[in-house]
Amino acid sequence: MAEKKTAGFPVWRTPEGEPVSCIEKVKVLNENLEEIAALAQEAFEDALLMGCEEKQIREAFAAILSNLENPYRK
Repeated sequence: MAEKKTAGFPVWRTPEGEPVSCIEKVKVLNENLEEIAALAQEAFEDALLMGCEEKQIREAFAAILSNLENPYRK
């Protein structure tokens, strides 16, 4: 059975690959993603208006994501 995505959001999965089934957890994850996207869009537009090069802005954002640390790693 194929899983349905909701409004462009991913199917959130546990480390074991199972879908996160708690509706409230999924709601929080989706809200967090919306907030990150909105803030990133605003920062992106600010940088463009200030004359920054688009490729460099995207690379800077990608570097931030790549350098996030997992404080719960076992």
